[in-house]
Amino acid sequence: MFTPPRESGFASPPVSKDRRRELQLFQKYAQLKFRRLELLNLAFSHRSYANETGLGLDDNEKLEFLGDSVLGLVVSDYLVRTLQDRSEGGMARIKSFVVSEASLSGIARTLRVDNFILVGRGEEFSGGRSRDTLLADALEAIIGAYYVDSGFRAATDFVNRFLIPEINRVLEDRHEKDYKSLLQELAQQALKTHPRYRVVERQGPEHDRTFVVEVVVRDKVYGPGEGKNKKTAEQAAAAIAYAALSAPKKARPRR
Repeated sequence: MFTPPRESGFASPPVSKDRRRELQLFQKYAQLKFRRLELLNLAFSHRSYANETGLGLDDNEKLEFLGDSVLGLVVSDYLVRTLQDRSEGGMARIKSFVVSEASLSGIARTLRVDNFILVGRGEEFSGGRSRDTLLADALEAIIGAYYVDSGFRAATDFVNRFLIPEINRVLEDRHEKDYKSLLQELAQQALKTHPRYRVVERQGPEHDRTFVVEVVVRDKVYGPGEGKNKKTAEQAAAAIAYAALSAPKKARPRR
């Protein structure tokens, strides 16, 4: 009976000769050097893959949990040391953009993480390896695995290499906006209300579905926004509402 190898307390997927070449290729893309490739392989192991093998393997969720903590600490430390004139609230806002799913999934795509993720057949069929959530989670798992493998200093260097440019994008207002958060703040402060989102249509087959969402602010409907998942569609609808509500009011002509 196969017994999965345990690296640092994890039951890691076995690394075949072909898989070793793939992981070495990823390390070249990411400019990383793992001492234990089993940990990197585990960082790519989605729950659907681990469950499907039936070998008692772990998935990457514990490494993701660890990587999320490492990521948060590294980014917070950098912001506190470099933006001493900013308030705690201002730094928290910058951090929220930098460690967002949109930011992390974009970095993951730059590193071609989607080419190396291990997913089950069902997840593969539904296009799961290209989902923002799965990519962002995998990147956090890689950070966690690198921390376990090579220590905090190495993990810090890796995080800073990709996150400092994201911080600069936020400071220069060139980042992808979180329109749901912006709309929430605007609605609360200016209108004393909360946005309400509703799915009005689902288009296409289940494995290639498009969601159509509207947002209601004070009984006025904005949208629709579309996306391959509800979160993306809600962001699109929120962007429409935010643009309409934050636009300067035209002055009435004098008579």
